[in-house]
Amino acid sequence: MNAQSIVSKVWSFCTTLRDDGVGYGDYLTQLTYLIFLKMADEYSKPPYSRDVGIPEEYNWQSLKNETGSDLEVHYVTTLRELAKKPGMLGQIFTKAQNYIQDPSKLKRLVEMVDDVNWVMMGSDTKGTIYEGLLEKNAEDTKSGAGQYFTPRDLIKTIVLCMRPAPNQTIADPACGTGGFFLHAYDFITDPKNYKLDKQQKAFLKNETFFGNEIVANTRRLCLMNMFLHNIGEIDGDSLVSGDDSLISQPSRTVDMVLANPPFGKKSSMTFTNEEGEQEKDDLTYNRQDFWATTSNKQVNFVQHIRSMLKTTGRAAVVLPDNVLFEGGAGETVRKKLMESTELHTILRLPTGIFYANGVKANVLFFDNKPAQKDAWTKDIWFFDYRTNVHHTLKKKPMTMVDLQEFVDCYNPGNRHDRTETWNEETNPEGRWRKYTHEEILARDKTSLDIFWLKDKSLTDLENLPDPEVLAGEIIENMEAGLDSFRQVLAALQ
Repeated sequence: MNAQSIVSKVWSFCTTLRDDGVGYGDYLTQLTYLIFLKMADEYSKPPYSRDVGIPEEYNWQSLKNETGSDLEVHYVTTLRELAKKPGMLGQIFTKAQNYIQDPSKLKRLVEMVDDVNWVMMGSDTKGTIYEGLLEKNAEDTKSGAGQYFTPRDLIKTIVLCMRPAPNQTIADPACGTGGFFLHAYDFITDPKNYKLDKQQKAFLKNETFFGNEIVANTRRLCLMNMFLHNIGEIDGDSLVSGDDSLISQPSRTVDMVLANPPFGKKSSMTFTNEEGEQEKDDLTYNRQDFWATTSNKQVNFVQHIRSMLKTTGRAAVVLPDNVLFEGGAGETVRKKLMESTELHTILRLPTGIFYANGVKANVLFFDNKPAQKDAWTKDIWFFDYRTNVHHTLKKKPMTMVDLQEFVDCYNPGNRHDRTETWNEETNPEGRWRKYTHEEILARDKTSLDIFWLKDKSLTDLENLPDPEVLAGEIIENMEAGLDSFRQVLAALQ
């Protein structure tokens, strides 16, 4: 069976199950359990002959032997028992549930997975099938999965600028479905970039990537996504932890952090009070290595990511606008970040590119440095790819072609050799502009929320974007406003 026919079969069965109310996310989860069990079965046979830790009574063959209601009962028991196992096996099946209530359709799904030799299939093909399902799941706005899915062309652009190398360690403290790991892996394994020896390949497979993801189902999808792309071992330890990465200082420092921490301003936990009512309490992380104590989740992630880096480590982080302009702890962290690291580049992103609504985001690029008296940041280069830029997810999605000018300006080969495209007299429309550390310190609250281009929609009525784009932007702005009001309300309750 060729790759295309497998993809077609996987998708057609997904459509069949949707008629029963099984969404992309639930289908993807069941597929994950079954593909893992089938691959474990393949690895248990020659030439591999590996013991993955699955008891005989819950292995792939035991599922194939059952039919009807017996299959459903056995499947549920299998999920529950395997969740108790250590390592990757236990992480894949943590809190596992069966969402396919029709035993005949469950049997058909088992048969479909059984038809394919997954271990022999190329990781490119497996990865394409799985990534396609993840993206479809992110597009399903009702599921809310979009918040765990960073647009892949944005990730590819960030990786292209960061240029990860063999034998470097790479972490993501909020790794979602693993997009940054996969594209860093693709970059390092691309023969145009590096020729890997045996040791480097082994390091890349088992020692390069480390992540955290507190949502069990998302962590499961991430682990499977990585595994299908040839990262990690089926009988090895999990490369993704379920711990809240913000709680304590990192146990290891790494060469590179690539991350898009979760949106939503405050960290909070829900508890039951003495009257039996549900209450929310803002979480603050009292860590000795943090510059400021705050319940602002993204500001905490900035501090945490810096603490994860070796003194030579580098980071690229997607962050919402509030991190750039908020006072108090936000201002403290911006000042400290510019002092202790070289914050050298900020990419302002347009709206309409994320699956979660109301997001105005930026990518901050900074290099960690050893302690010294003077601030390491001398200049910050800004690329404004937001003003007068209009994208929608379906009709006009943002692609790598759209971001090519930024990559050229960033100059990954030698980022110290850069030239502004903005000039007040000769090119006031230039999107690439440098600000000195002194200029930024002089701004109110040390704000990094900087714009210089004129918004043409305010003056040029003849060249307004399409009504669909305008409507989308209005919705984005309203969603962002509503989110802010919800946060205010939550703080008052």
